[in-house]
Amino acid sequence: MPAPKDDAVLKASVDLAREAAESIAEPGTVGDHLGMEMVEERLATHYFACTAAAYPGWRWAITVARVPRGKVATVCETNLVPGEGALLSPEWVPYAERLAPGDVGPGDVLPYKEEDANLEPGFEATGDEDVDQVALWELGLGRPRVLSAEGREAAAQRWYDGDNGPHAEVAEKAPAPCSSCGYFLPMAGALRSFFGVCANAWSPSDGRVVSLDHGCGAHSEIDVEQQSPVSGGGEPLVDEEAFDLV
Repeated sequence: MPAPKDDAVLKASVDLAREAAESIAEPGTVGDHLGMEMVEERLATHYFACTAAAYPGWRWAITVARVPRGKVATVCETNLVPGEGALLSPEWVPYAERLAPGDVGPGDVLPYKEEDANLEPGFEATGDEDVDQVALWELGLGRPRVLSAEGREAAAQRWYDGDNGPHAEVAEKAPAPCSSCGYFLPMAGALRSFFGVCANAWSPSDGRVVSLDHGCGAHSEIDVEQQSPVSGGGEPLVDEEAFDLV
């Protein structure tokens, strides 16, 4: 669809548009005229710079129109709209998605997710009560859902990249890895080959999941290098400058 042609009547209505902008703006916040944009036939928007300190990059937008064969423009709308590089508020985030990892505190409860890619059914019911009871017993707590392969992979990557993985400063300076420490408790299941739990009260990772190649200075098999005592041999030194009053 071709763009509407310039309208001489609307183009000449700059003063009318400025007056409309000043009627809704704080005094002194309507700046230079930035141009006019044709919206449709006999319908256009004039833009003025907004000089308010709280709205950098915003523009006053005043829409004007005229009737067919009319020689006078009329103000239709007055708005404050963002321009290029305008300071904008953060994108809206739904309330259900506002909690981030670590935000849950005492008494907080997350909304239930019926479809969660990180979880899968703990077992499929067969209809046979005895068979289903065995399945529940083998799962331990009879959980309706367990970690899926996708959820397990995401958790493993998060742990490995975090403070208890091999790239943490304490691990890079450790004398030996957790895999050879007596306080290292290997995990069960598929994550056993990569992670365990630290059970050393002296370690900064006590009670946390750590990777096999993590480490710290509290390793059970590492000792501090013993320094040889420095002998104070030789003649004693006498301070001849200081003296004590008796």
